[in-house]
Amino acid sequence: MFSIKQGSKPASLDAWGTVADLGSEILEGEVKAFGKITFGAPDSPVSAGYFACTQGKFRMVYPFTEHATVIEGRVTLLNEASGVSVSYEPGDSWFIEKGTPILWHVTSETFTKHYMAAV
Repeated sequence: MFSIKQGSKPASLDAWGTVADLGSEILEGEVKAFGKITFGAPDSPVSAGYFACTQGKFRMVYPFTEHATVIEGRVTLLNEASGVSVSYEPGDSWFIEKGTPILWHVTSETFTKHYMAAV
């Protein structure tokens, strides 16, 4: 069993460079990325883990389908295909389908989510 509690992230996350290194387009800020995979691997059809980043704006087209829950921080996600914008804070969750263009606006100094992704 693996517990995921609001406001409780792992003691250490690995530095993953910037979100641009992960295939996103940075629009504002440096947006450093951090993470820890807790199930599967980066190239597995299904994986789970923590993703964190610093404040800023970036655009990404989702390379997988994801269910995520915010652990800390605040973010507004804009679905650029539908025009729908939703703000999230700790305890909130989302489901995004592969191929969806999302504009991220991280408004807190740091942001952390736990995710489950399927290719």
